[in-house]
Amino acid sequence: MTIPGFILKNAFRNKRRAALCVLSVAASLFLLVSLLVVLNEFTNPPEDAGASLRIAVRNKVSLATPLPVRQRPQIMKIEGVEALTPLSFFGGLYKGEENTFFAQFAMEPEQLEMVFGEAKLPRDQLAAWIANRTSCIVGADTAKRYNVKVGDKFPLVGQIYPVDLDLTVAGIYEGTTDDRNVFFHHKYLDELLGDPGTVGMWYLKARSAEEVPATIDRLNAAFANTSAEVLAETERAFQLSFMSMWANIKVLISSICSVVVFALVLVSASTMSMAIRERLRELSVLKALGFRRHELVSFILAESFGLSAVGFVLGAGGAWLLYGSIDAPTLTGGIFPILEVTPRILGTAALVAAALGVVSSVAPAISVARLSVVAGLKTLD
Repeated sequence: MTIPGFILKNAFRNKRRAALCVLSVAASLFLLVSLLVVLNEFTNPPEDAGASLRIAVRNKVSLATPLPVRQRPQIMKIEGVEALTPLSFFGGLYKGEENTFFAQFAMEPEQLEMVFGEAKLPRDQLAAWIANRTSCIVGADTAKRYNVKVGDKFPLVGQIYPVDLDLTVAGIYEGTTDDRNVFFHHKYLDELLGDPGTVGMWYLKARSAEEVPATIDRLNAAFANTSAEVLAETERAFQLSFMSMWANIKVLISSICSVVVFALVLVSASTMSMAIRERLRELSVLKALGFRRHELVSFILAESFGLSAVGFVLGAGGAWLLYGSIDAPTLTGGIFPILEVTPRILGTAALVAAALGVVSSVAPAISVARLSVVAGLKTLD
């Protein structure tokens, strides 16, 4: 018998216990990967190709405080600004739902291609949207979820604004990292509200990524010490500001991950200890035959690593296959547009599995190293 065959046979000597150990490792690593995926989506939202050029400009007091329309000419004069559109979050409910998991924004349709260039919309649908003030475009994910087609009615009941929208779908876009949003005419919202002369925020595109920092500084300085001071920031920074609203979600998920890893170590260490205790006489015979301590420790380490590796393949590999094939918006109720198992997450899971193989073999290896041949041969089977 070869050395690898000997290690493999010992690892699965008690098939039930070995299977339960592997399944425990697999289930724990699957849970660990799932938690890390959720944490990654919370702390690192996906970015579009043009995100590095976009700047969000909101009221410095609060995101809920609107900005005056009169700021537009001054913003367009600022060096580095290439395109600009008002962007107002509507926050309505679709067809009597208690919770609607897609966002709705009022904007200027003419600026879609300039500001959100990665949104793919057929030219005829874009023209139809521009021409019809009461029309909207719907993200492909939302259209699929509600079985919406071009020409369908798309009513939204206002929750933030005291008005309801009676929209008609003019087009369905795709190609962004979040194809759930709905966009409609800002003029339509202004008309329903009696032309208040305000916008929720400004969304603009800079001429180049190199000019973004300087453009942000110019925007903030242009309205400093006015009645409507602004806070300009990159789209990335704007997205991450929402993550802070989840308070200590990162601490909570990290704590759960730590508990999962700790429980995993206890299970694996217990399994290896029981497996080695059952084979003390055999290990003593190997010592008597001339096998040295480091060789026996290597056998135990390889056995522990093997069980952890199988658990890693089943758990982390299963999570990678699952999250790569499912419809994330449907599974999460629209909370996350994607669930991505990144190479970093897989690397973390592999590191945990490797550490598990080492830690769970420490106690059995020390016992075997200290065991004398005579004492080992006296043990009962």
